[in-house]
Amino acid sequence: MNASVYTRWFKDIRLEDVPLVGGKTASLGELFSALAPQGVKVPNGFALTASAYRDALTQADAWDKLSNLLAGLDKRNIADLTKRARAARAIVFAATDQDYLRREINKAYRQLEQEYGANVAVAVRSSATAEDLPTASFAGQHESFLNVRGPDDLMTACQRCFASLFTDRAISYRIDNGFDHFKVALSVAVMKMVRSDLAASGVIFTLDTESGFRDVVFVTGTYGLGENIVQGTVDPDEFYVHKPTFNNGFRAVLSRRLGAKKMQMIYAKGRATTRNVATSQAARKRFCIDDKNVLELAQCAIAVEKHYSKKAGAATPMDVEWAKDGREGALYIIQARPETVAARRKLEALESYALKSTGKVVATGRAVGEKIASGKLRLIKNDRDLGAFRPGEVLVASATSPDWEPVMKTAAAIVTDHGGRTCHAAIIARELGVPAVVGTENITRQVKTGMPVTVSCADGDIGHVYHGALPFSVERIATDKLERPSTEIMVNLGNPEIAFKTAMAPSDGVGLARMEFIINQHIGIHPMALAQPGKIKSARDRRSIKTLTERYQKPSDFFVERLSEGVGTIAAAFYPRPVIVRLSDFKTNEYANLLGGADFEPKEENPMLGFRGAARYAHPAYAEGFALECAALRRVRNEMGLTNLKIMIPFCRRLEEARNVIQTMAGHGLARGKEDLEIFMMCEIPNNVILIDQFAKLFDGFSIGSNDLTQLTLGVDRDSDIVAFDFDERDPGMLQMLTMAVTGAKRNRRHVGICGEAPANYPEIAKFLTELGIDAISVNPSSVLRTMAVVHEAEQSKAKSIVVAG
Repeated sequence: MNASVYTRWFKDIRLEDVPLVGGKTASLGELFSALAPQGVKVPNGFALTASAYRDALTQADAWDKLSNLLAGLDKRNIADLTKRARAARAIVFAATDQDYLRREINKAYRQLEQEYGANVAVAVRSSATAEDLPTASFAGQHESFLNVRGPDDLMTACQRCFASLFTDRAISYRIDNGFDHFKVALSVAVMKMVRSDLAASGVIFTLDTESGFRDVVFVTGTYGLGENIVQGTVDPDEFYVHKPTFNNGFRAVLSRRLGAKKMQMIYAKGRATTRNVATSQAARKRFCIDDKNVLELAQCAIAVEKHYSKKAGAATPMDVEWAKDGREGALYIIQARPETVAARRKLEALESYALKSTGKVVATGRAVGEKIASGKLRLIKNDRDLGAFRPGEVLVASATSPDWEPVMKTAAAIVTDHGGRTCHAAIIARELGVPAVVGTENITRQVKTGMPVTVSCADGDIGHVYHGALPFSVERIATDKLERPSTEIMVNLGNPEIAFKTAMAPSDGVGLARMEFIINQHIGIHPMALAQPGKIKSARDRRSIKTLTERYQKPSDFFVERLSEGVGTIAAAFYPRPVIVRLSDFKTNEYANLLGGADFEPKEENPMLGFRGAARYAHPAYAEGFALECAALRRVRNEMGLTNLKIMIPFCRRLEEARNVIQTMAGHGLARGKEDLEIFMMCEIPNNVILIDQFAKLFDGFSIGSNDLTQLTLGVDRDSDIVAFDFDERDPGMLQMLTMAVTGAKRNRRHVGICGEAPANYPEIAKFLTELGIDAISVNPSSVLRTMAVVHEAEQSKAKSIVVAG
């Protein structure tokens, strides 16, 4: 189809006419040809070229007017910026009101009507010459118009689109990025509207937007037209798909989150071409698209990314808009541009914190992490106080609860009266990278809300809480300069929300993925309450569980989906590096706190030594709950294709217990050795060490749980404020236990690692284990880089010793 210099049909457009991908030149026709066989559909249309904009302003003698208008502009003077921007838009709007452009637009629109029918609705969208560069996206700076009908309204919309080159935000953005206002031009794409007002639409990123993690496709969607998502006025549904396993042929959604989707944009008549209406309660409780749609969109996005990466000559993560036609049910790609924010992020650096001065010490306790933070103190006495907590404050409490995790995520630091290095507050703080001081004994009786404090964990084992906001420094060392040891340095992880970010830092995988965090935070219901809902006595619990599980065929499906997606996200983040997931190891009092849990848990005087770990899995009181755990892990490996997942049995007291669990797992489709499944055992009970030769015949590897092993070897309750000082992994008896465990595993040619914090807290322990020849050391994310340095140094020292001895 012939076209003048000012209009181009999509199949004929070259990127110098409608610039994309940082000025790279390629035909959109090439894009259509490349992607159409892969199922990527693009609605037809045409574009007014950048030449149309430039020539119109030249013929109207508008350049000098614009130059004089914007001369000497100070963007900090908001009123003046608004006034000049409005005048500039008026100049461009008038300048582009050209008869020859009107004729071109009318002709192209009539041809579009021949394909789609009379009075066809179109979208009018901008593409500027400075948009979507590697260092500046300009996304959202210019205007788009939806549901435009007829040549007259289309002409007006194109003029307004050209004029939007001088919106307040676009002018300000160009100033910030050093672009010349008069070297930037804008083209206008006119595209047949997809009837997503009757279905759904959204945005896809070919990476994780928060961390910059490249191995996922992130799909968002809402009901109606997509402008609400672009403008951020709705809370959309979210989905992740894992690229490597998708490319290996596995078709599964990695994880999903249901958005509120309170309103949806639909067509309107009259001057306003669109309007928002409330989404029904029933629709809000459903996802706007099904898994089949999500996977089709992921396939399209991967194809678009591959195509543009080839054209750009480098990996180019993409930001893609999509729409589903409610009449025909087809999915369309309506826009694609490079993602320019998260894609530019680099790996984290090794950080070293140091106080520049000290002040009055308010309290001391056990240090968690190595960071320093300041903020106003907020005393939390009970759950009701959480509502007053503000992000950036220092959370101070007698102790923390797992229910507080959402608030703890926003805290600058955490301080508690009670607890040791392995208490809840410490574990959460490590995962969040937040400094914490635990076991201060009496800080809650000495402080008041609003007091400014500095929490320092940069002084070794002892953490300090100082009065006032003290100055401190942070030194960062690039991770690419780190010396990687031959001993595997892995991470302990429980929170899927930080998995992508954690996986981008150097490590050899996950040595301990805690299932309890996922059950507690993402499920919240006792597994047996879902397997046997009829036995729940509490009417309140029954109502809560019904609400949480109402979109599932049966309540237990909720557990399997949530657990598999949580574990799967961690496994996907580190793929193909190994991820060792520990089966649930709640104690009875912790299980009882879950919804419906009180009806299924016995009351024990000493839950630490009671019905926990392996004892539960084949027992009639938990057998159906364990079957759900196995179903979730089977889904991760078999349906998601994440075969890097290994399974670990915790607190396995006796050989017979080990055999029963392995047999039970096989009955649930998790047979050791089948499809390369490896089963590990936590080595955390003295009997595990004493009988390690026999246990080695049943398992593929061991992970030393130094916390419980120390507690049981020394007979010390690590959570007791009175005797916790006796809890020390460096005790000679513990060193002997570690020696027996490592040498025993290696004697039987079994993998052996450690997943307690002892190597991170005490460099001498890391050195000791390295000299023993341990295969892996797994620590919390904040300790990984420091542990790498310590272990590398120990390996170098060991090598020199061998040379000298030889």
